[in-house]
Amino acid sequence: MDGVVVVTGANGHIGNNLCKDLVANGYSVKGTVRSMDKAPDIKMDFVVADVLKAGDWHEVFKGTTGLFHLATIYSTSEDGQLILDTANLGTENVFRAAAAAGIKRIVYTSSVAAIGSTPRKVLKDESNWNSNFSLPYTRAKTESEKRAWELAEELGLDLRVINPSGVLGGSFSRPTPSTDIIGDAMKGKYPVVPKIPLAFVHVEDVATAHRLAYENDDANGRYLLAPHQGGNIHDLLKRARKLYPKMKFPRLGIPLWMLPIVVFQDWIMGMFTGKRLMTRSAAKSFSNGDSRYSNKKVEEELGIKWKPFDDMIHDTVAEYNDRR
Repeated sequence: MDGVVVVTGANGHIGNNLCKDLVANGYSVKGTVRSMDKAPDIKMDFVVADVLKAGDWHEVFKGTTGLFHLATIYSTSEDGQLILDTANLGTENVFRAAAAAGIKRIVYTSSVAAIGSTPRKVLKDESNWNSNFSLPYTRAKTESEKRAWELAEELGLDLRVINPSGVLGGSFSRPTPSTDIIGDAMKGKYPVVPKIPLAFVHVEDVATAHRLAYENDDANGRYLLAPHQGGNIHDLLKRARKLYPKMKFPRLGIPLWMLPIVVFQDWIMGMFTGKRLMTRSAAKSFSNGDSRYSNKKVEEELGIKWKPFDDMIHDTVAEYNDRR
């Protein structure tokens, strides 16, 4: 808790919750945003900085002692090159500036996307690396995490990495692809939903894991966060329908063998919207994988306790209701 820590991407879903957690636990926090109108309503300092502009970071790190690097673009439909540049070049710029400022300890936010969902029927852990780049986002998270480890070795940084699965829960400045699974279903956008394998974690648990990884002198390597696992998107929404029977959560799920139909529909929609959400290669990767992961390392080394599955759904639904 000594000194000032920097949180990049402070207005993101994880960033917002992490800043709240750090402030509540006595930290002095400086958060970076790309414009001040995006700064969340938290009693702490905010500064404007862009990870793609190396020159922004010299001033940011003056007088600071630690770094949580979260800034990235979490999207399945935005400009692919911008997603890659923000992740890869952004990590390079921020890490080099932090090292030049004398910061040693860094907690870096990666993703289960860098772990991957294959092979099936195998409990994936921190030793696994994704090899399927069907989406720019999965490629960006994998490449940027590997670059982070290279930079840590080169620059002598004490790096710890958090790999969360699908992050749900409240306190986000704007919805993410993960929260929109619930948000879009609440609006009746999914008459049926594909049974895409995905594990989930509450955003408050993700924030806690970041702080614990920073505080624990013995923490090292990657920490996979996938407590609610082994199921798929349809399982999540089926439970949401049980909890909220008057809402428009879908009844029916599409088995994975029918994903080519989803790909075709997405291609048709893409002709009008210019955006593709489900490619053939993405569908293939979903069919070849599952959402089985080991949480042993983070539970044993950081002592984290998980929020219940239903709390994760309740808090996400409540956030969308508050936005109406």
